[in-house]
Amino acid sequence: MPIETVTIAEPFFGMQHVVDEARYDVADRAIVLNVADRPIQIEDQTLAPLQSAIFANVTLHDVERAIVVDRFDAHADEATLCAEVRKVWPSAFELRGEERLRGVEHYMSPKVFVGNIGLTMYHSASVPLNVGLHKDHPFCPVPGFREVHTQIVGFGKMQQCRERDPATLYLEEPMAPGMTHRPMYDAQGNYPWHQYETTTPSIFMALEILPEGAEIPKLGG
Repeated sequence: MPIETVTIAEPFFGMQHVVDEARYDVADRAIVLNVADRPIQIEDQTLAPLQSAIFANVTLHDVERAIVVDRFDAHADEATLCAEVRKVWPSAFELRGEERLRGVEHYMSPKVFVGNIGLTMYHSASVPLNVGLHKDHPFCPVPGFREVHTQIVGFGKMQQCRERDPATLYLEEPMAPGMTHRPMYDAQGNYPWHQYETTTPSIFMALEILPEGAEIPKLGG
């Protein structure tokens, strides 16, 4: 199957959807996220499902399905990069209309689906972000929805809470470029209260995997 170029992050980053490649060469530094159910082979190691890392000058073997993001560190000044992103990407509140996003400096690229996988880039400009705890994904009513986030630029943290209150935090994962947090959903696709929080102004990628039988939602939301 041909390697598909995804353009939602242009002109800032390059992105490819790689499917069924016995060999995939990574020359310049790139973030690789394994979105298959089996590991990717790298040298004498493996990249597990829904795990990501930064690779360079290496050949990946047995790539069933992966998302590759390049040029993530090709910008000399991240503040200038983020300012340019804000000129191009509208606010998440403008596109999604969720009350928790009102007045929040949170911006999003177009969303695209490659098969059953939705891809969106987000830029979080303020520190703290205060995007709001949430656990439901109403656009996908079919059980089994899976979502993870991959840090592209800057630093952040993914937080999980027992209640809709940051004071009930029980798990926090630092997010650095190239890192994807561990999946937080259970076998039925239930989520704890969670939110992304900034450590610095940041850009991250949201990856949404729709279960069998789910309809692709209207794009842009």
